Amino acid sequence: MESTAGQLISINVAQIRTVSFMGKAVRTGIYKAPVSGPVMVRQLSVDGDAQADLKVHGGIDKAVYVYAAENYDLWRAELERELPYGHFGENMTVTGLLEGEVHGGDVLEVGGAVLQVTTPRLPCFKLGIKMSNQRFLRRFLESGRSGFYCRVLQEGQIEASQEIRLLSREEDQPAIADIVRRARE
Repeated sequence: MESTAGQLISINVAQIRTVSFMGKAVRTGIYKAPVSGPVMVRQLSVDGDAQADLKVHGGIDKAVYVYAAENYDLWRAELERELPYGHFGENMTVTGLLEGEVHGGDVLEVGGAVLQVTTPRLPCFKLGIKMSNQRFLRRFLESGRSGFYCRVLQEGQIEASQEIRLLSREEDQPAIADIVRRARE
């Protein structure tokens, strides 16, 4: 079934920083920024990246967060503001991997890394902090433009502009958009 699925546009990482939210100090890794050159994808994360709350981000099943560049075009138009890649906290900004076309269990290859799609990203309050609007969480979820998490089946080096290949799909698995739709109901 091997076929070209998309392209890696940007690799984004961040270290943990502390921000103020409702008078409390909150640790977050959502302030991701693009990096250049090759980057290693490891079992628990992308080199140079950190997650602050491993109960909801990171770990084996959420090691890499992927978000479609096509979604950025829609958000930029709707919000009437510039949004650099990495703004939604994703590790990989890609083309061609939209939520309605990507299924749970899909196996993707980019560079030397092999990833398996696990679950959509359901937004937490830290995205609201980043967007300066907690109401944005509902809008993000209702848009269906959630992106998705992956586990790392094979560690390897990736670099922006590389092709992403779909290695396998279990046809009985739902699309990411369908999973998000069910979560909203």
